[in-house]
Amino acid sequence: MARLLHPHAQARPDEPALVDEHGVTTWRAFEERVDRLSGALRGLGLRTGDTIAIHSGNRREYFEVMAAATHIGLRYVLVNWHWTADELAYVLADSGARVLFSEDRFAEVAATAAAGADLAARVGFGEVPGFRPYEDLLASGPDGEPADQVLGWPMIYTSGTTGRPKGVSRKLTRAGAPIETMAQTAVGYTGVLRIPEGGRSLLVGPVYHSAQWLFSYGLLCAGRSLVMRRAFDAEETLRLIERYRITNVHLVPTQFVRMLRLDEATRAAYDLSSLVAVWHGAAPCSPEVKRRVIDWLGPVVHEYYGSTEASVNTVVTAEEWLRRPGTVGRPLPTVETHVLRQDGAPAEPGEPGQLWFRYPSGDDVEYWGDPDKTASIHRNGLFTTGDIGYFDADGYLFLADRAIDMIISGGVNIYPAEIEGVLITHPAVRDVAVFGVPDEEFGEQVKAVVQPEDGHTASPELAEELIAFCRASLAGYKAPRSVDFVTDLPRTPTGKLYKRLIREPYWSDRGTRI
Repeated sequence: MARLLHPHAQARPDEPALVDEHGVTTWRAFEERVDRLSGALRGLGLRTGDTIAIHSGNRREYFEVMAAATHIGLRYVLVNWHWTADELAYVLADSGARVLFSEDRFAEVAATAAAGADLAARVGFGEVPGFRPYEDLLASGPDGEPADQVLGWPMIYTSGTTGRPKGVSRKLTRAGAPIETMAQTAVGYTGVLRIPEGGRSLLVGPVYHSAQWLFSYGLLCAGRSLVMRRAFDAEETLRLIERYRITNVHLVPTQFVRMLRLDEATRAAYDLSSLVAVWHGAAPCSPEVKRRVIDWLGPVVHEYYGSTEASVNTVVTAEEWLRRPGTVGRPLPTVETHVLRQDGAPAEPGEPGQLWFRYPSGDDVEYWGDPDKTASIHRNGLFTTGDIGYFDADGYLFLADRAIDMIISGGVNIYPAEIEGVLITHPAVRDVAVFGVPDEEFGEQVKAVVQPEDGHTASPELAEELIAFCRASLAGYKAPRSVDFVTDLPRTPTGKLYKRLIREPYWSDRGTRI
């Protein structure tokens, strides 16, 4: 038996565990398939601590692979399916992935990336040329309980501030950790996140995102069944909530905006009374949008603050937020949260400072294969994600700014250095700065400010050429939405760019810079 799934398979074997566009997997079938897949993966020679990568949209098979990896101690890399073949190839090599799972929708990218990778197997959901069919691999596994079950864990790659993505790993999720660790964590989150017993989650965002992983797979491990779709559609989301009596969903502000843009008659046509918890985070949400969503759905719209590195650190209920608009809540008892000045001294209430964290459990953060970067976010037993905020007199946290360079667009983290590294190679670019500017729907959008090389003239045509140049090398969401031109970019004699001076005019009419 797969220990995390067995209690739920016993209690309600014929109830749905997973639902996608193509069908339903019951709890009994889910457990049986995970048992068989666990044996099949070990049959490929994989052992505790080995790495696999999953390059796919949301589908039931994705969750089977994660669950099997969880039960036999594998590190599983959740790949952003927007990435180009070059980006995917880099992550396969950097993570040391031994098996790549992909799907027919991304066959060309997967095949190109896998061509130069040192893989024990290539496995395809659907028809992926050169990849072993998933059902064939599954059928090769033995029935029955996987032996020696130990905890496997996800590794999620953040876009790299130094031009390449970095894998984020956690100290406690090491090879050999007991499988019960995941069960305890999952049950703990159901309490923190107000997920009811017998609840049903809806996934309408990519599971490769750390928050979407927690609010889908994390809750699945606590027995909350899951309905998923590959992509978000505003009206279909309402239809799914009504049809499946969804109790909880994670959304980002962009999705709120699109749902609110539905006409009133459409919004009123669906019964959404089953909702108990609508969580949002991962991107700034305008107070006006949030108030409108609360007015519509009721006081079930809650917010958290966290990150890929730092998990969930604070939560705030709808009622608390209405009393203190803009807060992201109080820190959870599972985390120490400190606001420190530059000299390391604690900031006073209302005084912004850098946020630093410590988990009393001993859990910690590291960047895979990069001890220098890991060391750079630690100080005196604390770690930071670079965010700036302050506590009010009652201990509620407010964010004053995001990490200096990171752009958060539609809930997706984008790092400018990676984009700058592409643009600076264009012959028309002498210098470049990339940063986020306000976007009503997505929170932020990517802006590039370019100093043209001598002999090149700023023009709309050049702007379009530079955007297309980025799209040829990077995932589309990383490409600038617009390009402005300047005669000079402000730099120190040592070459440091005063990016804040360039960015501030775009935010001058905003109360915050996130």
